[in-house]
Amino acid sequence: MPPLITFDEALALGGLTDRDEIGDLVERAWEVRTVNFGDATDMCSLVNAKSGGCAEDCGFCAQSRYAEADTPMHPMMEPEQILEHAKAAEAAGAHRFCMVTQGQGLSKRDFEKVLEGARLVAGHTSLKRCASIGHLSADRARRLADAGVQRVHHNVETARSHYDEVTTTVRYEGRLRTIDAVREAGMEACVGGILNLGESPRQRVEMAFELAEINPTSLPINLLNPRPGTRFGDRSLMDPWEVVKWIAIFRLILPDALFRICGGRVENLRELQPLAVRAGLNGVMMGNFLTTLGAEPADDRKMFTDLGLNVARQPDNGANPRPDNRSGWLDGSTPRTPIEDLIDGRDEAALWDPSTQLRVVKKKRKPPAYPTPNRNEAA
Repeated sequence: MPPLITFDEALALGGLTDRDEIGDLVERAWEVRTVNFGDATDMCSLVNAKSGGCAEDCGFCAQSRYAEADTPMHPMMEPEQILEHAKAAEAAGAHRFCMVTQGQGLSKRDFEKVLEGARLVAGHTSLKRCASIGHLSADRARRLADAGVQRVHHNVETARSHYDEVTTTVRYEGRLRTIDAVREAGMEACVGGILNLGESPRQRVEMAFELAEINPTSLPINLLNPRPGTRFGDRSLMDPWEVVKWIAIFRLILPDALFRICGGRVENLRELQPLAVRAGLNGVMMGNFLTTLGAEPADDRKMFTDLGLNVARQPDNGANPRPDNRSGWLDGSTPRTPIEDLIDGRDEAALWDPSTQLRVVKKKRKPPAYPTPNRNEAA
C-alpha cells in the first residue's frame, strides 16, 4: 500500500508541537491501523543469543569495540538454551520469538547453533520464528528458511543521508543486499531504525519513505537509550509526545507494515506507552531487550487489551507467518497454550534477563577512536 501522505505533508506534521493537534494525528493513525489490522496484535520476544566484542563502530551500541562502555558479554548459547528462553516467551504471551546475535556475521559453528535452535523452537513451541544475526548470504538465508525461520530482522538504522554519522564499518548497501537475500529465500523482512541519533526531522521523514520503498512486512521502531561511553551516550532522551507523533507519522507513510516499538520505549515513552499503541502499533518487544530491561509481559498485554485489541494466539500461530493473529482468520477457538498458566515474574520465568545473564567486562585498554564519518559521501 502506498504512503497516505506526501513527503512535504509528513514534514509539516513533524513540526507539530500542540498536544491536541498531535492527539488528532494519533486518531488518524489509529483509524489506519484499525482498517488494516482490525484488533490483531503481533507480540515479540527475544533472546540475546550472543553478546559483546562486536568489531563494528555503530555509535549507539555498547557492544562495539570502539565504545568506552563496559562490554556486555556472553558466548553463543547452545540450542537447548535458546529453546528454554523461547518456552518462557511463549508462556509470557509472545506470538513470535527472535534469536539475536551481535556483529555482522557468525562463524560456521555459531550459525549451526542458530539453525538447530530454530528447529527446536519450531518443534516444541507454537511461536513464529525470527532471527537477527547480521549480514546474510543467499545460501545462509536459504538455510535459515529451511530450518523454520520465517522472518529476518535487519535494520537500516537511519536515513541514508545520515547513515555515515551512525556507522562507517557497516555499509548501507550491504544491509539492502541482506534484505534482498531474505526475500529471495521466501522469508519476511523486518526492517526499521532508531530515532534520536542526531538526525533532523527531514531525515526522519526520509528514513520513513526509504522504508516504504523497501516495503518490509514488519517495522521495528527503536528509541535511543543513551549508553555512557558510546558515541551517542550524551544525548538526551526524546520527549514522549515527540515519540508518539513520529510513530503516527510513520504509520501514515507505511500503512500496512506491522509496527512494533522496541528498544528504549520504557525510558523514552514512560506513561505515554498506551498512547503510542494508539498511534499505530501492532505490538511491542515483550520482556527485556538485548542489554537492558523492559516491561513486565502482563503489563504489555494489558496495554493492548485496554484498547480493545486481541493478544490471544490463533491455531496457525507457528505454521503461518501471516496473518499475525488477525482475528476471524480461522474458525474455532484459540488452542490452549502456556498463556493459560502465565509466568509473569522475572524471578519465576526464564525470560531473557540481561541484568543476571550478561557478564559485564571492563575494557583492559582504551578502545580505538570511532572512525571519522565521510560526511561528503553522506551528504
